[in-house]
Amino acid sequence: MDDLQKKQLQEVIGGMTFTKNFRSPSAEEWYVFLPGFKDPVTGGAAGKVIVHYNLFDTKHIFINTTIILDDPALHQKEVHGLVYGICDELVNRLVGYADTLLSVHSGENSYHAEYKQ
Repeated sequence: MDDLQKKQLQEVIGGMTFTKNFRSPSAEEWYVFLPGFKDPVTGGAAGKVIVHYNLFDTKHIFINTTIILDDPALHQKEVHGLVYGICDELVNRLVGYADTLLSVHSGENSYHAEYKQ
């Protein structure tokens, strides 16, 4: 990332907010609000995060996390570093340091990752 992208990432992370939309015994859904980005259909949250807790397999516990970013501006290949930084921060804030299987859906910037302690 160049200096301009790093500055943009800091501004987006600094203004990032989220609200819990749904909670069940095994899952949470969060709406994610990012300054400068929004859902093109509703004009609301730029995306959502679904955190699903694996309650049945206690031998290897992973938290399955799905991040869906709806703003088409975050689907462009040129902003991959920004998307990666946003998603990394979302995992840190909403999941913490637990072992996590991550799936990101953001157009050309979609990816899968594994966070392990």
